[in-house]
Amino acid sequence: VLPACLLLALVLLAPALSAQHERGLVFNLEVGELCLQSAQCKSGCCHRVSGLSLARCAPKAAEFQECSPKSIYGVYYKCPCERGLSCDADKTIVGSITNSDFGVCKDPQD
Repeated sequence: VLPACLLLALVLLAPALSAQHERGLVFNLEVGELCLQSAQCKSGCCHRVSGLSLARCAPKAAEFQECSPKSIYGVYYKCPCERGLSCDADKTIVGSITNSDFGVCKDPQD
């Protein structure tokens, strides 16, 4: 009886588990959804406008847009650059503490 119940439970849970990887309540969040860490967002950027605002998933910064260097905090005031671009910013500890480490996305090939 137990193996049959276990098999039935697996058959019923399989679609729910596969759908969870497409989009979940915690990870793979779309642009505009509330987040706590950038790792939750499909875009890789959890962005807040100010220290008092709620953070939401946002697209990464494109070339010539303002950016922040990648951070261990996981929430950004300016999103990091898209793949292949680099953020030309103040990367000192002072810039990080004073929240003035913003820059502009540039193509390192140029």
